[in-house]
Amino acid sequence: MNPLRLPKWHNEINKLTAIKSTFLLDGNIYDRYFYQRKDRNNKYYPVRLNEYLKLFLKEIGYEIVICYNFIDGFYNPEPDGNDLNNFLEWMKESGEKITGNKTDDFYPATIEKAYRWARKFLSNKEKPVSIIFNLFSRFIDSPENLSLTDRRDLSQLFLTSIDPTLITVKEKKNHNNLMFFICDKINDIPAWFYLDNPHCKAIHVTKPDKDYRRFYINNYWKPLANPKKISEADMNRIKEEFVNLTDGFQLNDLIGISSLCLYEDIDIINISEAISFYKYGIKENPWDKIDPKTFEDVKKIINDRVKGQEQAKIETLDILKRAIQGMTGIHRSSMNSPKGILFFAGPTGTGKTELAKSLAQGLFGDEDACIRFDMSEYQQEHSDQKLLGAPPGYIGYEAGGQLTNAIKDRPFSILLFDEIEKAHHTILDKFLQILEDGRMTDGQGETVYFAESILIFTSNLGIYKKDEYGNRVQNVKQEIEYEELCQKVMQGIKDYFHIELGRPEIINRIGNNFVFFDFISDIVANEIFESQLKKITSGLKDNQMILIDVSEKAKETLSEKIKTILEYGGRGIGNTVEKYLINPLSRYIYDNSIKENDHIIIKDIIIHKNGSVELISGEEDV
Repeated sequence: MNPLRLPKWHNEINKLTAIKSTFLLDGNIYDRYFYQRKDRNNKYYPVRLNEYLKLFLKEIGYEIVICYNFIDGFYNPEPDGNDLNNFLEWMKESGEKITGNKTDDFYPATIEKAYRWARKFLSNKEKPVSIIFNLFSRFIDSPENLSLTDRRDLSQLFLTSIDPTLITVKEKKNHNNLMFFICDKINDIPAWFYLDNPHCKAIHVTKPDKDYRRFYINNYWKPLANPKKISEADMNRIKEEFVNLTDGFQLNDLIGISSLCLYEDIDIINISEAISFYKYGIKENPWDKIDPKTFEDVKKIINDRVKGQEQAKIETLDILKRAIQGMTGIHRSSMNSPKGILFFAGPTGTGKTELAKSLAQGLFGDEDACIRFDMSEYQQEHSDQKLLGAPPGYIGYEAGGQLTNAIKDRPFSILLFDEIEKAHHTILDKFLQILEDGRMTDGQGETVYFAESILIFTSNLGIYKKDEYGNRVQNVKQEIEYEELCQKVMQGIKDYFHIELGRPEIINRIGNNFVFFDFISDIVANEIFESQLKKITSGLKDNQMILIDVSEKAKETLSEKIKTILEYGGRGIGNTVEKYLINPLSRYIYDNSIKENDHIIIKDIIIHKNGSVELISGEEDV
């Protein structure tokens, strides 16, 4: 078995034991780590962080390494250790009374006693010793508002930290007596304890890197005991797939996936299925069910629901094909990036949102699989907490974030971020990680994954610009050619992210996945109008059993009105139909007590100068 490269945080501690007396460890503190046990034939064993620290410290010459947490008191971090007895014997010899319910592995003690004993213990000059405070984030309520008692007790450790005891240990190497604080976050410890403290070092414990994950699959993958006949090349490819797909996982997760494969009888050749099952709790990936026939159904739904925008639909479907083939981000270092990324840009009301919804309907058979976020609701500085979850101790922490909750509920979905430019820039910073790594840790510390989602951003950037006086003026107009519209809109997007926000990396993450929507033409506007008219008549027929016929003359009146507001797109058409058809029709039905099986013939629509609308109709029984 080849030696495992030691983690960076291990090397930092090793180099600083003669310089620092206190180490604050945060990050991936609840995971396990491989330690090469020289007392057990140099085999690697996965151990908890406090056990790892003890094994390492004992190896470099520390004679007593004791742990403390406020639940168990002082304890041995591994069953076969004798350090607790040695520690208590030393305390007894120094004048302390050993009382209470002591066992071979635990000695209960209050936090106040633990601080006082630690100060005395670490001041000895006879032998090198260390104490590890585990779960330290639970010791105090609030680091900013310590009680007088907590401040006094913790100050004992502060005095020990700034006045370390240096001892020469084996091979004449100098080491300080050491304190370790294992905490969720460094700022769970009062800032006065570590700021400007030359003997204190904060170290972030990272999750397993590629080498660590590769070491695990090569040496500790349990289901490999009796694998099916797989060529060496295929086996190496499968292992490398495992390494890439588990980016950001803990060693605990890797062990969990291995156990899952055993329980569910998943062969290593289906490793991606096992990882997906572990992440999302779903064994069958919906993306695997999409075949050419399904894709043709998606195209049909899109064409039925989105009128015009042929180029935008072609480019969207091309990107979708890439997503279905699993080729999104294939050229990047991370294989966990979102399934697909799209940035819909162009004038308002041109079908951007409708295209996203039609994709969800076609792919997942449910329009609700398109989860929409109106980014105008996230304009404030702390809006990222609303989207991703508030940190511990803040209002709303228990509720989680709207985005992270949504992706937990529906990992296979389309996430639509409408008018992304309206979001506060702190949220855009969060999107950088999602776009690159396909994951995000919410306020509760739980990691959610976006690798099976399609992310769609919409924007009206580039449609308007500011003139020399700072006034908002139209940058692209109805009569402009499509190619010129694309160029102007793209330039507007670049100006916003490069110059106004100073975040060019966001555009880099999106890549060439920009899809541009054109203004609605007269022909397309008429198609949208006919589609809306069909919905109105079929809705009245199905729900109220009232038959409606609209004459060509009445249609022409509405069409002429629609042509005057094309710059407002589909929404403008909908508003026009509502004002000049739905409202007067509703008034007519109500005033004339129209009932089931009645037949209304709209002969004409008269729009008066004062803005009032008159519906000229005939009526007959069916």
